[in-house]
Amino acid sequence: MPKSLLEQKLCSDKVPDEQSLTHASHHVPSGFSDHFALGFTKVLRWAADTFFAKRYGHRAIVLETVAAVPGMVGGTIQHLNSLRRMKDDDGWIRTLMEEAENERMHLMTFIEIAKPTLFERIVVMAAQWIFYIGFFLLYLISSKTAHRVVGYFEEEAVISYTYYLQEIDEGRSPNIDAPAIAIHYWKMPADATLRDVIMIVRADEAHHRDVNHGFSNQLAGLPVDEAHAAPYPQHADSLRMDA
Repeated sequence: MPKSLLEQKLCSDKVPDEQSLTHASHHVPSGFSDHFALGFTKVLRWAADTFFAKRYGHRAIVLETVAAVPGMVGGTIQHLNSLRRMKDDDGWIRTLMEEAENERMHLMTFIEIAKPTLFERIVVMAAQWIFYIGFFLLYLISSKTAHRVVGYFEEEAVISYTYYLQEIDEGRSPNIDAPAIAIHYWKMPADATLRDVIMIVRADEAHHRDVNHGFSNQLAGLPVDEAHAAPYPQHADSLRMDA
């Protein structure tokens, strides 16, 4: 199944630099839809900062649970639209489903790292149900706004993982061995560390940011800015630990 035309443009062999991964790729909001998406994202960021502070591993578990929802919702609705309209999806379905799977693997990885408590698992379940229903309705009402929300989510994710790296580099968080599931999925060397994992996860989020802002721009009839586009790292073909 082909990648979307947008993803083909954003995927390249170049190595993303710090500028393309962080604040330089912020989408300046324009109009009510963008401001709503940014405001909604900032509210969730405030909640995450208040609840988790600098417990970045536990923060990642809840946030990745939420982050894994949009791709599945968007892929489902785009699939039904393609069937109903009897029109090709131009690769959007595959792109969104791959995004959902990638975010799910982020969650599986950080579960191994942070070992969530029962309370945090309950928070994850509640957040998933609430966000799934809300995002599904938003996508039906305005897919452009929904993709912009995800783009802003991913901007915040890149920033959060940058702070997580600083915590490790400055000795406040231990740089433990990478979990086996991460080594398998990203085809990392056997001696990979948590810092290596976060670097790859941050690159994933940067790519999702660019793709979703690009999708929103396409739906709004705006040009797609490829100046700071982050490439998508290669992932394992199989997710089975015994494969």
